[in-house]
Formats: sequence, C-alpha cells, structure tokens
Amino acid sequence: MSAPDQHDPAHRAGERMSRTQRRCYAVVRAAIALVSKLWFRVEVHGRENVPVHGPFVVAPNHRSNLDTPVIGVITRRVMRYMGKDSLWDSRPLGWFLTALGGFPVHRGTADREALRAGLACIERGEPLVMFPEGTRQSGPVLAEMFDGPAYVACRTGAPILPVGMSGTEAAMPRGAKLIRPVKVRIVIGEPLVPPPLGERGRVSRRAVRDLTAQLGVALQRLFDEARGEPGR
Repeated sequence: MSAPDQHDPAHRAGERMSRTQRRCYAVVRAAIALVSKLWFRVEVHGRENVPVHGPFVVAPNHRSNLDTPVIGVITRRVMRYMGKDSLWDSRPLGWFLTALGGFPVHRGTADREALRAGLACIERGEPLVMFPEGTRQSGPVLAEMFDGPAYVACRTGAPILPVGMSGTEAAMPRGAKLIRPVKVRIVIGEPLVPPPLGERGRVSRRAVRDLTAQLGVALQRLFDEARGEPGR
C-alpha cells in the first residue's frame, strides 16, 4: 500500500480523501485501537451515542497530543481532523496525520480556511473532530470554549458529539517525550442538536453562543465522569 502524499492537493484544505488514504486510515486506526487497548487499557462508554450515518462534529476536551489519535477508537467511520500546515513539513509526520484523516490549514488565514474546510467535510457527510478548547490545556476544569464547533453545527445542521477523555494528560503531558501506560477512559455524551438557521439562512450569533455554552456544560460533565468524579 503506497503512502499518501502529504503535499498532494487532493487532501489539502479538507478535500475528499482518496481510496488509498481511506485504506491507510483503516490500518492506522486498527493499530491505534490495539495499542490503546493493550497499553492504555482504554474504556469507551456511550458508544451508542455515536451517529451511524451522516455528519457530526466530535468535540472532545484537549489535554494531550495523544487525544487526536486516541479519539479515533470511538468509531470505525473515517473522521477528519484539521491541523496547522507546519506539521506537514515533516514527511513522516505528514504521512501519519494524513493517514489519520488530517488536513493542513495555512496559518495566515487559519480561522477562515479552517472553517471553510470543516464545512466542506461536514457537507460531504464526514465526521469532523474539533477541539473546542483550541490548544492543549491542563487540569480538571475546561478552558473557555471557542465557537468553532457550534458555528459549524449551526451552519450545517450537523449535531455536536461531546466527548470527555481522561488519562491522556497523565500518559503524555505537555513536553513529555515518553508515553506512560496510564488508563484512558472515554465517555461519549448524547449529540447536541443545533437550532435551525435564522431568516435568509443566516447563522444567529446568539444561537452559536448558546450552543457553545450548552457544549461547555455537557463537556465538563463528561470530563468529570471520565475522571471518575460524576456530578462534580
């Protein structure tokens, strides 16, 4: 099986993955699932909440670089991820990220290009992973939520799937070079359905803010549950 070319425009800016890239995704995902089971003793709760068909926005908390590969164990469906284009400067890393369904976004126009690419993935019916906290955070309390996931959901009508993850920060905290065999728990919540578009098909800023707030509450609850502190 040939490796996907990380410089191939066919996968840039969130364009459709080729058959080869999808095969690579299946192989890489299977390997990650096996390692996660053996090394992290990963537990997934609420898998019945993952939509079987149609697009949705996966919104996990973000505590480690491990979050991106590990979140793939929640479904066999190909999920898409966005990342800064400089990550593709390394050919091996670019291959790996592409095989994971990732696509680069140029830094200069990151926000707008990221949203356009994300919308394109959702409109094709593909699940899209978006970390509402943005960059990696630390500790038991979620950082302020960004509106990106809520905007994409409101713009397309796709539901948001909140996912609480624990253990990844202890397994590989910021700056760590080694990955420790720490147990990882994933708790998947019920999908959050966005409100219908406003007049003339416009996205209401209030609707986006309200959905972001709803996501924040749900995600903190799931994160607490994943950490073994339900109802905190």
